[in-house]
Amino acid sequence: MKYWLLKSEPDVWSIEQQMKAGSKGAMWDGVRNYQAANNLKKMKVGDLCFFYHSNIGKEIVGIVKVIKEAFIDPTDKKKRFVAVQVAFVNKLKNCVTLENIKKNKDLKDLALIKQSRLSVMPIDTKCWKIILKMGKIK
Repeated sequence: MKYWLLKSEPDVWSIEQQMKAGSKGAMWDGVRNYQAANNLKKMKVGDLCFFYHSNIGKEIVGIVKVIKEAFIDPTDKKKRFVAVQVAFVNKLKNCVTLENIKKNKDLKDLALIKQSRLSVMPIDTKCWKIILKMGKIK
């Protein structure tokens, strides 16, 4: 299993909307950056992803899991980009803010800090566990 971080603007798609989608999940679409799209293509069923509210909040708010691997994004008229299907797993007891992530020296190499505009990024196991602890989920 691998770990990822998915960014969404909460006024476009929020963790609450993801929760309401239930076990059938929701399509993670609209990614138009090639590096982010390549990350979507690497995702496997069962991989876990942090759900990050970007722009408004700038914080990790929950966890989703991949329930369907990459397929052509139906919102892409040129059929170049992919989407995945994700389902809600958990909400963090304490949201983990970007500010707090930046303060933790053990997270200094996180793509969220180094490539702040990337919307889909891998997270290594060590960083995943640190962030889970910060969010009060074990």
